[in-house]
Amino acid sequence: MSRKSYPEKVPLSDVGKEPDKPPSGGYGFLGLVSFSTILPLNIHSTIPEMAKFTFIWPIIGAFIGIITGGFGWLLTHQLHLSPLLSAALIYSLAISFTGFHHLDGLVDFGDGLMAHGDPKRKIEIMRDKRIGTGGLAMLLMVSLVTVTSIASLNAVYILPAFFVSEVAAKLSLISCATFSEPLADGTGQYFIHNMDWKLLTGSVALTIILGFLAFNYTGIIGIVGGLTSGLLMVLITRRNFKQTNGDILGASNEIGRMLSLLFMIIFISWSV
Repeated sequence: MSRKSYPEKVPLSDVGKEPDKPPSGGYGFLGLVSFSTILPLNIHSTIPEMAKFTFIWPIIGAFIGIITGGFGWLLTHQLHLSPLLSAALIYSLAISFTGFHHLDGLVDFGDGLMAHGDPKRKIEIMRDKRIGTGGLAMLLMVSLVTVTSIASLNAVYILPAFFVSEVAAKLSLISCATFSEPLADGTGQYFIHNMDWKLLTGSVALTIILGFLAFNYTGIIGIVGGLTSGLLMVLITRRNFKQTNGDILGASNEIGRMLSLLFMIIFISWSV
């Protein structure tokens, strides 16, 4: 999720405005689905309305996981492509299916994190439209670890593992939002304001159930990876930026997917 990507989904001029006719709850949720994917749902909900459903964002992650994991199953079981090529294609679908929103945030986060100066200066650099070495390095590290993690999985684990990792990615995002101080002029503030520890507790319980149903105890470990990512992002953000915006939330999604896959691979290796 990135500041520079928001206008494509919801005009910034509409942020905070009430629609002419108050949308139903389902309308706001579909708006979040449209915001989170490239599906042509033609939903024009405001960010404040969508943000009311932040706590169930992992449900959308589960949907994305079914799509990308199913694609992975097709590549490995039907087309019999090599593990590395399959992993690259699966990851490509995962980041493109979300409109590159979160990936853009990851790059911006990397630029800000590597910059010298006080938090205000770091935020300025993170918001700069130009891409620096820090952003490219962050993108390279997360992408390489994610792709090689997918390639390390046995083909039979691709579908459940990627399902869990996408759920965990969204858990990472909302965990980061729960314990963050919002940047006052960023659109990420709406998602942060709509999360608290009680809602997060329910979300964690839901994701643990989904993880166990999809991949037994390995799935739970993957969920723990996503939660760990979100909490680590909070600590890194407080030290470097003090406040959180949409770029940081987006970065937490990408890092959450990576850590979830990594946690599951380590657990599988130890279990053999």
